[in-house]
Amino acid sequence: MAVSKETRDLIRKFAIKNAIDYGKADLGSVLGKVISQAKGVPVPELKKETEAVVKEVNKMKKQDLEKEYKPFEREFEERAKETAEKTAKPKMEVEGAVVGKVFTRYPPEPGGYMTIGNAKQCILSDELAKMYNGQIFLYFDDTNPEKSKQEYVDGIKRDTAWLGVKFGKEYYASDYVEKEYDAGRKLIGQENAYVCLCSPDTIKKDRFEKKECKHRTQKPAENLELFEGMLKGKYDEGQALVRLKGDMMSENATLRDPAIFRIKKAEHYRQGKKYAVWPTYHINTPIVDNMNGVTDVIRGKEYEIFDESYKLVLKFLGMKPPRLHYQAMLQIKGGMSAHKRELRKLMKDGAIKSWDDPRLLTVMAMRRRGIQPEAIRNFIMRFGFSRTESVVPLDMLLAENKKLIDSVAKHLFFVSDPVKIMVSGAGKVEAKLKLHPSEDYGFREYEVGEYFYISGSDASEIHEKETTAVRLKDLMDIKFKITGGKAFAAEKAQENKHGKIIQWVPESDKLECTVLVPGPIFDEKGDFDPNSMKTISGFVEGYAKNLKEHDIVQFERFGYCVLDDKKKMQFIFISK
Repeated sequence: MAVSKETRDLIRKFAIKNAIDYGKADLGSVLGKVISQAKGVPVPELKKETEAVVKEVNKMKKQDLEKEYKPFEREFEERAKETAEKTAKPKMEVEGAVVGKVFTRYPPEPGGYMTIGNAKQCILSDELAKMYNGQIFLYFDDTNPEKSKQEYVDGIKRDTAWLGVKFGKEYYASDYVEKEYDAGRKLIGQENAYVCLCSPDTIKKDRFEKKECKHRTQKPAENLELFEGMLKGKYDEGQALVRLKGDMMSENATLRDPAIFRIKKAEHYRQGKKYAVWPTYHINTPIVDNMNGVTDVIRGKEYEIFDESYKLVLKFLGMKPPRLHYQAMLQIKGGMSAHKRELRKLMKDGAIKSWDDPRLLTVMAMRRRGIQPEAIRNFIMRFGFSRTESVVPLDMLLAENKKLIDSVAKHLFFVSDPVKIMVSGAGKVEAKLKLHPSEDYGFREYEVGEYFYISGSDASEIHEKETTAVRLKDLMDIKFKITGGKAFAAEKAQENKHGKIIQWVPESDKLECTVLVPGPIFDEKGDFDPNSMKTISGFVEGYAKNLKEHDIVQFERFGYCVLDDKKKMQFIFISK
């Protein structure tokens, strides 16, 4: 059955919007929105049409996308504003919440380092607990031995501490395996779970066709015997798994008998080879939440489809579910990836060398780049608990950061692509320059002579066939003598009629330095941009030797920078 023109237009509208937001339209995201609005249209037909539309939209040029999006722009903006006003409240009110008895958790899988998206879930959970004088717990969801590593556990602990999150307690999913085996036995005994011996391809096919597994009708005694066989190592990976009896006819595919235990024989970073049968998210998370008294769970709204299986497990086990709250995924515009899957590939390909590469949006990368933890928290709380998906520019985060660093960043002069000049008649001058224009941080002082360095860009702006007067900032007025179209010599002047003020570094007190300037890691096509990190070389004034690593300075007329490596005198550009 072909879909109607009205439905096709709806699909195209969402595909265009998705492509505008993310550079390319994503089938899953577009289909999810279409399903919620195209009532009564069979999902297979919607999926087929959506695939075709998404493919077509992703071939469009950027200017054509923007042109087609224009008629929908106001509609989407008003919808986003309306939803944000309803959900992004300064104080989230939770029905049934009791002061002092609200317990949230941050549940990272230690398979990578924290990103800005992870930080959002953590900070919102922390803020919700604080609103009710409660506590937040640190819960490591580490039941995948192939991904979980102590390295990531340690990194997550460092990052959350730096973000200012104080946890009431810390626990690990891998410590609850035996208790979850008991829960599995109970579910099997209730005839609410069974052991499936089908191949992965058969399971996938049956789920797609909404066909019940042939093992679904096995008696509890047989299932228990098979389960014990799994625990004793009688089966290899992919040969057996335990499935919850959900609803194979459900439109929600996650409810079609999800796996709750599977075989993974990789050595675990904490448990070693103690276990080969590991609980999945479907059973692990609800049980561990319940056992630790979690009352409120904040998750990305992409997890909303798991609601039914989460609550079903707790219902079968006679456990009370927590309150579930959902918030929109945080997307940063401009090719600054926060997705661990993409980052792992870049790492594997050698495109990036470390998780703290300042082009990334991992917490450790933002810390290295000089972004303050309070800026991250303020940025996240601007969106609050909104469920409205939006793509925001990195500049919004950098603006929050600038508010915090502006008053503490000492001011220094930096000249890039330096050009040496001689100012005749300058003599020896005592230069006394304020370290901050409005804060009392003292001065940097130099005895300067006739030789200075100015930036190559300033030198190139001095035009031939005229004598150009400028002011060396906070020092003296000079007039350039043009030689061969270039300005290398000057003389001290009485006044600066042209009003141009330039930075300078004294030849007698200079330090060689470099500034790394991170840019969007992906280009408009979504491909890795090998030129996304630029290196600018130059001189910084000698006061820089007094700085400590991680100190933030403002290179006047250049921008805010953080000292990344004092030995190399390497800075990282933060923002203008």
